[in-house]
Amino acid sequence: MAQAPVVIVETSGAVGIARLNRPDARNALSPELFAELGEAIQSYDRDDAIGCIVIAGSDEWFAAGADIKSMRDRAWQDALAQPSSEFWPKLAGCRTPLIAAVSGYALGGGCELALGCDMIVASETAEFGQPEIMLGIIPGGGGTQRLTRVIGKQRAMELVLTGRRITAQEAYDWGLVNRLAAKRKWLEDAVELAEVVARRAPIAVKLGKQAVLAADETPLGAGLAHERRLFELALATEDRVEGMSAFIEKRKPQFRGR
Repeated sequence: MAQAPVVIVETSGAVGIARLNRPDARNALSPELFAELGEAIQSYDRDDAIGCIVIAGSDEWFAAGADIKSMRDRAWQDALAQPSSEFWPKLAGCRTPLIAAVSGYALGGGCELALGCDMIVASETAEFGQPEIMLGIIPGGGGTQRLTRVIGKQRAMELVLTGRRITAQEAYDWGLVNRLAAKRKWLEDAVELAEVVARRAPIAVKLGKQAVLAADETPLGAGLAHERRLFELALATEDRVEGMSAFIEKRKPQFRGR
Protein backbone atom coordinates (compact mmCIF):
# COMPACT_ATOMS: atom_id res chain seq x y z
CA MET A 1 0.00 0.00 0.00
CA ALA A 2 1.34 3.44 -0.96
CA GLN A 3 2.50 5.57 1.93
CA ALA A 4 0.58 8.80 2.53
CA PRO A 5 2.48 11.96 1.56
CA VAL A 6 3.98 13.84 4.49
CA VAL A 7 3.05 17.13 2.78
CA ILE A 8 -0.39 17.55 1.19
CA VAL A 9 -0.47 20.14 -1.59
CA GLU A 10 -3.52 21.85 -3.05
CA THR A 11 -4.50 25.13 -4.64
CA SER A 12 -7.29 27.58 -3.90
CA GLY A 13 -7.47 29.97 -6.82
CA ALA A 14 -4.09 31.71 -6.97
CA VAL A 15 -3.05 30.43 -3.52
CA GLY A 16 -0.87 27.36 -3.07
CA ILE A 17 -1.40 25.47 0.19
CA ALA A 18 1.12 23.00 1.64
CA ARG A 19 -0.09 21.12 4.73
CA LEU A 20 2.27 19.14 6.93
CA ASN A 21 0.91 15.62 7.33
CA ARG A 22 2.69 13.58 10.00
CA PRO A 23 -0.12 13.40 12.59
CA ASP A 24 1.42 10.47 14.49
CA ALA A 25 4.68 12.39 14.92
CA ARG A 26 3.17 15.80 15.71
CA ASN A 27 4.35 17.03 12.29
CA ALA A 28 7.99 16.66 13.34
CA LEU A 29 10.31 17.84 10.58
CA SER A 30 11.73 14.58 9.25
CA PRO A 31 14.12 14.37 6.28
CA GLU A 32 11.20 13.22 4.12
CA LEU A 33 9.06 16.16 5.18
CA PHE A 34 11.88 18.62 4.51
CA ALA A 35 12.37 17.14 1.05
CA GLU A 36 8.66 17.16 0.11
CA LEU A 37 8.02 20.63 1.53
CA GLY A 38 11.04 22.04 -0.28
CA GLU A 39 9.82 20.55 -3.56
CA ALA A 40 6.31 21.93 -3.00
CA ILE A 41 7.59 25.44 -2.29
CA GLN A 42 9.83 25.44 -5.35
CA SER A 43 7.03 24.08 -7.55
CA TYR A 44 4.65 26.82 -6.40
CA ASP A 45 7.37 29.45 -6.82
CA ARG A 46 7.86 28.43 -10.46
CA ASP A 47 4.14 28.59 -11.18
CA ASP A 48 3.11 32.02 -12.48
CA ALA A 49 -0.51 31.25 -11.55
CA ILE A 50 0.36 31.14 -7.83
CA GLY A 51 0.51 34.53 -6.14
CA CYS A 52 0.98 33.47 -2.53
CA ILE A 53 1.83 30.28 -0.61
CA VAL A 54 0.35 29.12 2.71
CA ILE A 55 2.21 26.58 4.87
CA ALA A 56 -0.06 24.97 7.46
CA GLY A 57 -0.18 22.13 9.95
CA SER A 58 -3.09 20.69 11.90
CA ASP A 59 -5.32 22.05 14.67
CA GLU A 60 -3.05 20.62 17.39
CA TRP A 61 0.36 20.90 15.79
CA PHE A 62 1.92 23.25 13.29
CA ALA A 63 5.21 21.40 13.72
CA ALA A 64 6.79 19.96 16.83
CA GLY A 65 10.32 20.65 15.66
CA ALA A 66 12.98 18.28 14.42
CA ASP A 67 12.57 14.51 14.43
CA ILE A 68 14.60 13.86 17.61
CA LYS A 69 14.67 10.09 17.11
CA SER A 70 16.43 10.50 13.79
CA MET A 71 18.80 13.15 15.21
CA ARG A 72 19.90 11.36 18.36
CA ASP A 73 22.33 8.92 16.77
CA ARG A 74 23.49 11.23 13.98
CA ALA A 75 27.15 12.23 13.92
CA TRP A 76 27.75 15.96 13.78
CA GLN A 77 29.30 15.79 10.33
CA ASP A 78 26.14 14.11 9.01
CA ALA A 79 24.28 17.40 9.44
CA LEU A 80 25.96 18.72 6.32
CA ALA A 81 24.29 16.04 4.19
CA GLN A 82 20.80 16.26 5.69
CA PRO A 83 17.81 17.56 3.67
CA SER A 84 17.32 20.25 6.31
CA SER A 85 20.59 21.91 5.27
CA GLU A 86 19.18 22.24 1.75
CA PHE A 87 15.66 23.16 2.83
CA TRP A 88 16.29 26.40 4.72
CA PRO A 89 18.01 28.11 1.74
CA LYS A 90 15.08 27.01 -0.47
CA LEU A 91 12.64 28.60 1.97
CA ALA A 92 14.67 31.82 2.14
CA GLY A 93 15.06 31.92 -1.64
CA CYS A 94 11.34 31.66 -2.43
CA ARG A 95 10.30 34.77 -4.40
CA THR A 96 6.58 34.20 -3.83
CA PRO A 97 5.25 35.51 -0.49
CA LEU A 98 4.85 32.83 2.19
CA ILE A 99 2.27 32.83 4.98
CA ALA A 100 2.49 30.44 7.93
CA ALA A 101 -0.93 29.30 9.21
CA VAL A 102 -0.18 28.22 12.78
CA SER A 103 -2.47 26.36 15.15
CA GLY A 104 -1.30 24.51 18.23
CA TYR A 105 2.42 24.09 18.81
CA ALA A 106 5.15 25.66 16.67
CA LEU A 107 8.28 24.57 18.50
CA GLY A 108 11.94 24.35 17.56
CA GLY A 109 12.16 23.82 13.83
CA GLY A 110 8.41 24.46 13.65
CA CYS A 111 8.90 27.93 15.08
CA GLU A 112 11.78 28.46 12.66
CA LEU A 113 9.57 27.36 9.76
CA ALA A 114 6.96 29.94 10.75
CA LEU A 115 9.65 32.61 11.18
CA GLY A 116 11.01 31.80 7.73
CA CYS A 117 7.67 32.77 6.20
CA ASP A 118 6.88 36.38 5.39
CA MET A 119 3.75 36.61 7.57
CA ILE A 120 2.17 34.52 10.31
CA VAL A 121 -1.53 34.00 10.99
CA ALA A 122 -1.96 32.21 14.32
CA SER A 123 -4.87 30.53 16.04
CA GLU A 124 -5.57 31.73 19.56
CA THR A 125 -4.40 28.24 20.62
CA ALA A 126 -0.92 28.60 19.11
CA GLU A 127 2.28 28.42 21.13
CA PHE A 128 5.75 29.31 19.90
CA GLY A 129 9.14 28.38 21.31
CA GLN A 130 12.75 27.40 20.71
CA PRO A 131 13.28 24.59 23.25
CA GLU A 132 16.51 23.25 21.69
CA ILE A 133 18.52 24.32 24.75
CA MET A 134 16.75 21.56 26.72
CA LEU A 135 18.26 19.00 24.34
CA GLY A 136 21.78 20.34 24.64
CA ILE A 137 21.74 22.14 21.28
CA ILE A 138 20.69 25.50 19.84
CA PRO A 139 18.40 26.44 16.94
CA GLY A 140 19.93 25.67 13.56
CA GLY A 141 17.29 26.79 11.07
CA GLY A 142 17.48 30.53 11.60
CA GLY A 143 15.75 30.77 14.97
CA THR A 144 18.39 32.84 16.76
CA GLN A 145 18.74 35.24 13.85
CA ARG A 146 15.11 35.76 12.84
CA LEU A 147 13.78 35.91 16.39
CA THR A 148 16.29 38.62 17.26
CA ARG A 149 15.35 40.68 14.22
CA VAL A 150 11.63 40.37 14.90
CA ILE A 151 11.29 40.61 18.69
CA GLY A 152 14.64 42.10 19.73
CA LYS A 153 17.75 40.79 21.45
CA GLN A 154 16.47 40.72 25.03
CA ARG A 155 13.36 38.66 24.33
CA ALA A 156 15.10 36.41 21.83
CA MET A 157 17.87 35.72 24.33
CA GLU A 158 15.34 34.68 26.95
CA LEU A 159 13.51 32.27 24.63
CA VAL A 160 16.70 30.71 23.25
CA LEU A 161 18.46 30.32 26.60
CA THR A 162 15.48 29.13 28.67
CA GLY A 163 13.40 27.27 26.08
CA ARG A 164 10.28 29.05 27.33
CA ARG A 165 7.15 28.93 25.17
CA ILE A 166 5.03 31.97 24.46
CA THR A 167 1.31 32.13 23.74
CA ALA A 168 -0.26 33.39 20.54
CA GLN A 169 -1.26 36.58 22.35
CA GLU A 170 2.31 37.20 23.51
CA ALA A 171 3.58 36.50 20.00
CA TYR A 172 1.10 39.00 18.59
CA ASP A 173 1.96 41.63 21.20
CA TRP A 174 5.67 41.19 20.44
CA GLY A 175 5.16 41.59 16.67
CA LEU A 176 5.92 37.96 15.81
CA VAL A 177 2.38 37.29 14.55
CA ASN A 178 0.47 39.40 12.01
CA ARG A 179 -3.05 38.24 12.85
CA LEU A 180 -4.78 36.27 15.58
CA ALA A 181 -7.59 33.96 14.47
CA ALA A 182 -10.40 32.16 16.26
CA LYS A 183 -9.74 28.53 17.10
CA ARG A 184 -11.42 27.09 13.99
CA LYS A 185 -10.68 29.93 11.56
CA TRP A 186 -6.89 30.01 11.48
CA LEU A 187 -6.48 28.38 8.06
CA GLU A 188 -9.42 30.25 6.57
CA ASP A 189 -8.00 33.58 7.74
CA ALA A 190 -4.54 32.71 6.42
CA VAL A 191 -5.94 31.82 3.00
CA GLU A 192 -8.00 35.03 2.95
CA LEU A 193 -4.84 37.06 3.60
CA ALA A 194 -3.02 35.08 0.91
CA GLU A 195 -5.84 35.78 -1.55
CA VAL A 196 -5.44 39.53 -0.96
CA VAL A 197 -1.71 39.30 -1.72
CA ALA A 198 -2.37 37.12 -4.79
CA ARG A 199 -4.69 39.75 -6.26
CA ARG A 200 -1.94 42.37 -6.30
CA ALA A 201 0.44 42.98 -9.22
CA PRO A 202 2.66 39.85 -9.27
CA ILE A 203 5.92 41.53 -10.19
CA ALA A 204 5.39 44.34 -7.67
CA VAL A 205 4.62 41.78 -4.95
CA LYS A 206 7.90 39.95 -5.56
CA LEU A 207 9.83 43.22 -5.69
CA GLY A 208 8.14 44.41 -2.50
CA LYS A 209 9.06 41.21 -0.69
CA GLN A 210 12.66 41.54 -1.85
CA ALA A 211 12.84 45.15 -0.69
CA VAL A 212 11.46 44.44 2.79
CA LEU A 213 13.81 41.49 3.28
CA ALA A 214 16.74 43.72 2.34
CA ALA A 215 15.94 45.90 5.36
CA ASP A 216 17.05 43.03 7.61
CA GLU A 217 20.24 42.36 5.70
CA THR A 218 21.71 45.73 4.69
CA PRO A 219 22.57 49.09 6.26
CA LEU A 220 19.98 51.81 5.73
CA GLY A 221 21.83 53.56 2.93
CA ALA A 222 22.32 50.39 0.93
CA GLY A 223 18.73 49.35 1.62
CA LEU A 224 17.37 52.65 0.35
CA ALA A 225 19.45 52.37 -2.82
CA HIS A 226 18.26 48.80 -3.37
CA GLU A 227 14.65 49.85 -2.83
CA ARG A 228 15.04 52.62 -5.43
CA ARG A 229 16.35 50.17 -8.03
CA LEU A 230 13.43 47.83 -7.38
CA PHE A 231 11.00 50.77 -7.58
CA GLU A 232 12.43 51.67 -10.99
CA LEU A 233 11.97 48.08 -12.14
CA ALA A 234 8.32 48.26 -11.08
CA LEU A 235 7.90 51.45 -13.10
CA ALA A 236 8.98 49.56 -16.22
CA THR A 237 6.13 47.01 -16.02
CA GLU A 238 2.84 46.94 -17.91
CA ASP A 239 1.13 46.31 -14.57
CA ARG A 240 2.24 49.75 -13.40
CA VAL A 241 0.43 51.37 -16.35
CA GLU A 242 -2.66 49.21 -15.74
CA GLY A 243 -2.71 49.91 -12.00
CA MET A 244 -2.46 53.66 -12.44
CA SER A 245 -5.00 53.68 -15.28
CA ALA A 246 -7.45 51.66 -13.20
CA PHE A 247 -7.03 54.09 -10.31
CA ILE A 248 -7.76 57.10 -12.52
CA GLU A 249 -10.70 55.34 -14.21
CA LYS A 250 -12.10 54.13 -10.86
CA ARG A 251 -12.13 50.44 -11.79
CA LYS A 252 -10.43 47.28 -10.56
CA PRO A 253 -7.04 46.66 -12.18
CA GLN A 254 -6.41 43.58 -14.31
CA PHE A 255 -2.81 42.69 -13.52
CA ARG A 256 -1.04 40.28 -15.90
CA GLY A 257 2.39 39.92 -14.36
CA ARG A 258 4.10 41.82 -17.14
